[in-house]
Amino acid sequence: MKATIATLPGDGIGPEVTAEAVRVLETVAGKFGHEFKFTERLMGGCSIDKYGAALTDETLADCKASDAVLLGAVGGPKWDDPNAKVRPEQGLLGLRKALGVFANLRPVRPHPALLESSPIKPERLKGVDVIVVRELTGGLYFGQPKSCERVNGHTRAVDTMEYHDYEIQRVIDLAFRLAMGRRKKVTSVDKANVLETSRLWRTIASAAAADHADVTLEHMLVDTASMRLVTSPASFDVLVTENMFGDILTDEASVLAGSMGLLPSASIGDSGPGLYEPIHGSAPDIAGKGIANPIGTILSAAMLLRHSLQLEREAAAIESAVDAVISDGCRTADLGGTMSTAQMADEIVRRL
Repeated sequence: MKATIATLPGDGIGPEVTAEAVRVLETVAGKFGHEFKFTERLMGGCSIDKYGAALTDETLADCKASDAVLLGAVGGPKWDDPNAKVRPEQGLLGLRKALGVFANLRPVRPHPALLESSPIKPERLKGVDVIVVRELTGGLYFGQPKSCERVNGHTRAVDTMEYHDYEIQRVIDLAFRLAMGRRKKVTSVDKANVLETSRLWRTIASAAAADHADVTLEHMLVDTASMRLVTSPASFDVLVTENMFGDILTDEASVLAGSMGLLPSASIGDSGPGLYEPIHGSAPDIAGKGIANPIGTILSAAMLLRHSLQLEREAAAIESAVDAVISDGCRTADLGGTMSTAQMADEIVRRL
């Protein structure tokens, strides 16, 4: 197979972990007889510094022309001014919208050798294997009107939570399709006791359940879901929810694995290139030290192979190599070890 992969290393530790994921993908290409072409572009704070925009038209065009996009991380203290008109996160939100990736998939499966690394009691983590499906292009982050203005001597800020039925329908349908290949359970998370958008969400989820008789659907309020994620995480299979709730719940779920540095994500749509990135941020406090955990980005590369290139065997090979290095005691600083970013990737490449 020949494929073009756009890489957006971004800010902070992004370039460090992205470089190692590219090395793993190059190893896979050589082992399995594929040809991957990588095109590296700027996005985020580094793009603001050079071009004055978090995402340029040229970078976006290159991403759209690719088979998949691999992202590192964006943002940092340098660009954190809340009054700034241009912020790194605008590039990420704009890219998701332009690519039409409406669902973010975040799998969480704590490794047996790392159960003690999580703040959650090990007995609560046994059997945890959940995938969170977060709607990406609607809700509070994109709703209009959105404003901050002075009214009658006071500052008034407005954000609008807005959803159309088709936006909810497509992400709910995806959750049910994923559940069919797993344990056949969908938990739909909302705030239907308060929000109109959540009542629409619950109505559409209930209707979808009627078309998937083999899948069990449960509705759960977001406050209950946030509690259950730490008290009984093994009770979840596929958890689907709207944009802001998903943003918060997926970061909460990351503690189950023991480190945010371990977890990947995939943002996908009906067609076009998918967007793949670790769930962690730019971690400016350790940027340039060569100690960041590359596993989340490397597993994101595995998801890229699976979802965008339909290379299941190759994706599984990366995941098996990662499982092996963890089982063999390889640890970066976030897991209490001393291995560098490159050394961890070396061990994964060796097992491939």
